[in-house]
Amino acid sequence: MTQGKLLAALPGLALCTSIGIAAAFLGRLLPLVGGAIFALGLGIIARFVLGRAPALSKGISLASKPLLQGAIVLLGAKVSLGTVAAVGGQSLLVMLGSLASAFLVAVIAGRALGVDRSLAALIGTGTAICGGSAIAAAAPVIGADDSDTAYAFSVIFAFNLAAVFLFPALGRLLGLSDQGFGLWAGTAINDTSSVVAAAYAWSMTAGDYAVIVKLTRTLMIVPVTLVLGFLARRGSFEASAPGNGDRALQTPENIAVKRPKRAGVPWFIFAFLAASLLRTLGIIPEALGKGMAEAGIVLIAIALAGIGLSTDLRRMAKAGWRPLLLGLLVWAAVAASSLGLGNLLNGA
Repeated sequence: MTQGKLLAALPGLALCTSIGIAAAFLGRLLPLVGGAIFALGLGIIARFVLGRAPALSKGISLASKPLLQGAIVLLGAKVSLGTVAAVGGQSLLVMLGSLASAFLVAVIAGRALGVDRSLAALIGTGTAICGGSAIAAAAPVIGADDSDTAYAFSVIFAFNLAAVFLFPALGRLLGLSDQGFGLWAGTAINDTSSVVAAAYAWSMTAGDYAVIVKLTRTLMIVPVTLVLGFLARRGSFEASAPGNGDRALQTPENIAVKRPKRAGVPWFIFAFLAASLLRTLGIIPEALGKGMAEAGIVLIAIALAGIGLSTDLRRMAKAGWRPLLLGLLVWAAVAASSLGLGNLLNGA
């Protein structure tokens, strides 16, 4: 980036950074909400107050795209590939089963409800893998716009919060063991803070196991994002196929706005995997890896502030209740398939 472009980006980047740091601090105070949701919400509020501000646009674009990709790379430094072996083959089968059910429901129900393909893909990815981090990784790969990204984050957050309260109660009703509940929480709840809150509320044993499962589940970002990138290069997310629901959403104005660019190779996913490999080999020490991941969380908050500042609330309002219902259906499918497979394979 040239000096002139950097200077032009500074005002918007400074605003995103200020919002992101404040949001990360608030997220530490209220971990069930998290810095990501605070950053997105504060960014949307700032956009509403400031309106379109051309002087901020370059910095906002820098924050919401390159910084977001860099944040994903830093998160990889926390994930040791050895955790995959630690959870065992049966747990991986549960993850793969819940992953398949999430995308199957996202495709079928998304089409039936007329939800745009890229938004359905983000909801499916976020629910199937690890919530906000997965959405952040998938959005630039499929060329999703900021309004869809913001809506997907909002949908995932709503069901994350519900899971913290519902899962322990349902687990006790179903008579799950400590390991069984840890497996269920780790494979069916999205955000790490929500997994920790629900699983440790159950027991220490369940919490420890759920965290290992959740870290392993995070690695699913790599193959899923590569597949989404392949589909994006084929133009699979450029426009929804016409249907009853699609006609309700695909107005001429929406079509003009909603044609994402075809994505290139998701280089940052390979960098994420490289960081994980370095962590596994011990080249990145545990303390440094944890620090890099913490820096990645702050960068995600800064990037989400940029996404919030770019969000068109009118477009989100036009999408209406359909994406929320889709999120509920995908979430229910993941919870049910994870529970069923866990009981079948592990006698949870």
